[in-house]
Amino acid sequence: MLHLRSFSASFLIRWAQPNVVAVQKQRLFFTGSGNLARVATPTKDERPPVNRSFLMNLFGGKLQTAELFPYPEPLDDEQKEYARALVDPVHKFFTEVNDAVRNDDTSNVDKRTIDSLWDLGLLSVYVPPELGGLGLCNVQSVLMAEISGGYDLSLSLAIGAHKSIGTKGILLFGTEQQKQKYLPMLSTGRVFGAFALTEPGSGSDAASIKSKAVLSPCGKHYTLNGSKLWISGGGLADIFTTFAQVEVTDEQTGEKRNKMTAFIVERGFGGVTTGPPEDKMGLKCSVTNELFFDDVKVPVENQLGEIGGGFKIAVNILNSGRYGLGAMLSGTMKTCIEKAADHVSNRVQFKRKLIEFENVQEKLAMMATYHYVAQSLTYMVSGNMDQGSVDFHLEAAVSKVFCTEATWYVCDEAIQLLGGNGFMKASGLERFLRDIRVFRIFEGANDVLRMFIALTGIQYASKDLRELQKALKNPLGNLGLVLTEGSKRAGRTVGIGGTDLRSFVPAELHEAAKQCAESMDIFSKTVESLMRTHGKAITERQFQLARLADCAIDVYSMATVLSRSARAIKTGLPSAEQELLMTQIWCKEASDRVHRNVNRIHSESFTANYQRMATIAKTISHRRGVLFTNPIEVD
Repeated sequence: MLHLRSFSASFLIRWAQPNVVAVQKQRLFFTGSGNLARVATPTKDERPPVNRSFLMNLFGGKLQTAELFPYPEPLDDEQKEYARALVDPVHKFFTEVNDAVRNDDTSNVDKRTIDSLWDLGLLSVYVPPELGGLGLCNVQSVLMAEISGGYDLSLSLAIGAHKSIGTKGILLFGTEQQKQKYLPMLSTGRVFGAFALTEPGSGSDAASIKSKAVLSPCGKHYTLNGSKLWISGGGLADIFTTFAQVEVTDEQTGEKRNKMTAFIVERGFGGVTTGPPEDKMGLKCSVTNELFFDDVKVPVENQLGEIGGGFKIAVNILNSGRYGLGAMLSGTMKTCIEKAADHVSNRVQFKRKLIEFENVQEKLAMMATYHYVAQSLTYMVSGNMDQGSVDFHLEAAVSKVFCTEATWYVCDEAIQLLGGNGFMKASGLERFLRDIRVFRIFEGANDVLRMFIALTGIQYASKDLRELQKALKNPLGNLGLVLTEGSKRAGRTVGIGGTDLRSFVPAELHEAAKQCAESMDIFSKTVESLMRTHGKAITERQFQLARLADCAIDVYSMATVLSRSARAIKTGLPSAEQELLMTQIWCKEASDRVHRNVNRIHSESFTANYQRMATIAKTISHRRGVLFTNPIEVD
């Protein structure tokens, strides 16, 4: 299992390293007062390009809306038509060909079903058409994943393991020769791929892998040895994107170091074997295996990316695929809500339909609201990616954390509303609940992602603070920066000059926008306070960091639904009234949580309570169990 352990700041922050790409000639961003400012792209000799991430800038007290307002519309008419053409065949596959109950009972997917998946192209959605795939963009793929997740989450994960993380490494980082060789195999060639990173001794701490690749004396191949754990599709795959340590020698110092490097490994190379399928709680038909490499000869041309670039490749593959989990789970939530709505609309108790009771109304409304937020996050991140975003890493992490936890909440509440019927296998909710649970663990355990969100944001904010401190050494030469940053921080301290989002949304959303803006300001003030109070020691203050991450999740989710519902109102969508209500509900609930979490971050009594928890936990760990005895147990 994956465990939350003590993490170094350097490891967590490396998760944030984006690809280096060309930037546009001019960037737009909004200042904390809501005023539009234009910043010319710096030259090579000047500072790095403006980071367009809403969340990254939020940590530094800046309002960056380039990838927030308006809600992204990445598809042109032709892409929309193509996506619509795929909808009916995908629904038909899951209703007429696939049997989710049978897949779960047998822990297997029959050949007819797999062949139909290949025929539809659902296993090669990202591969360019000229290499045998559908060539879908991220938003189009999200739509397909959302449909599949509403029927069979286990099969959806099996599809995703191949089409996303099993193929993305070659798509994103492969040479032209590697793409020409392997992408046709992974599409029309009907060969499965898998992503092999986790090892028995390294789960969340991916950089600590032990597998090793040694370059041969002739320089033509590597000899790969090691093992991988919990590989989705490992028993089906014949092509693996895998990772191993390569020893290199520093030419100047002569020092030898291991550098994590990525490889494309074929089962046909020999020495590649898989263990039996794991017996899991859920996702039964998504086969998971242990993978073994015994003196596997990997040609040097199968090295993926640079020596030492493996960690960056692994992180970017995971970052670029996290929104896909939210897409699947959005479909799952939709089905759970439909089952619950059908039940409470027909079930009569105490001579009244269940929907007439206020506690039932509250549950159903909050379930729908959570689904709305999760879907909004998923299409926001994928839409921005399709529009060229490279600064989406924190947003993707937030999407993964929120969607996985929201789905658990929605499914659990649906079971509660169905009562005993929900506990029966016939409802289908029992299978969903088992399948959902692992989503909070894999592709970045949510506990770890919370630390990643908080520490990455703090690191970015600290750079701004260092720039200000440096500028203060020569205030006359840096007068603009000193005045802007100084007045902004002073204003936050005394509660004036706050963020204003009203110009981005219709009047109906002004109160919700105010709640979001106030949360943004109190969040930025808290970040600055934590940096001043703890400095580098903040990396060990996980009690505060987790709550800071929860604040970031709530703020981004509020801002996202504000953007989406504003779009619905402005364009006159039939769902605009419902979207308005759910946005108003969410901003009220989320802003309240932000204030409560900030209070906990600063509260000495809650800090003391955490220390009590730490003492209890260490005692339990030492004793390998609880200290107290049963009330009637005799010594």
